Amino acid sequence: MAESFFSMLKNKRVDRTVYATKSQARSDVIRYIEGYYSSRRRHSALGYRRPNDVHYGEQQSALTA
Repeated sequence: MAESFFSMLKNKRVDRTVYATKSQARSDVIRYIEGYYSSRRRHSALGYRRPNDVHYGEQQSALTA
């Protein structure tokens, strides 16, 4: 699973960007992971739903119960 993640990160982000500093690269990778990969990317473990959709759907269910 980790190899798949790092391959995707390299192909979709790092190889397409030229970074002036190591700090800039680190910030960009963190922004990508937190802003896209962890929240909006569809996950097979969640039935190919987005994590945010699952999270907010569960919150709505709890509020209406």
